[in-house]
Amino acid sequence: MTALDIVNRYYAYFNQKNWEGMLSLLHSEVRHEPNQGDVRIGNEKFTEFMQKMDEAYEEILTELVFFTSSDDTRIAAEFVVNGVYKQAEEGLPPAHGQTYILPAGAFLEVKEGKITRVTTYYNLPLWIKLVS
Repeated sequence: MTALDIVNRYYAYFNQKNWEGMLSLLHSEVRHEPNQGDVRIGNEKFTEFMQKMDEAYEEILTELVFFTSSDDTRIAAEFVVNGVYKQAEEGLPPAHGQTYILPAGAFLEVKEGKITRVTTYYNLPLWIKLVS
């Protein structure tokens, strides 16, 4: 399976809310670099992050476009996040089911058949404006 196949499957699992499937594609020491906050290392930290996200947001990714490096180890992804803000998080606006459509991107590394890095970017001030 190519890196692109693995990343395609990762995002398909995301849209299916198949968290176990997503986690099965991650290296045990995955490096998660979120848009905001500290870097997380390892499946346990990533699982905690996914649980919080699942509680606070209902999201589907559309318009997925992937770009691959020539050595098939890095994938860039561009997509649109279609979401519902379900539960407020500390430091963010109150949640009451607001919907949002937000462009985003991610960079992933794949080594030996597992995703070793996930870096995600989006415009947080725009998201705050959309849910305020």
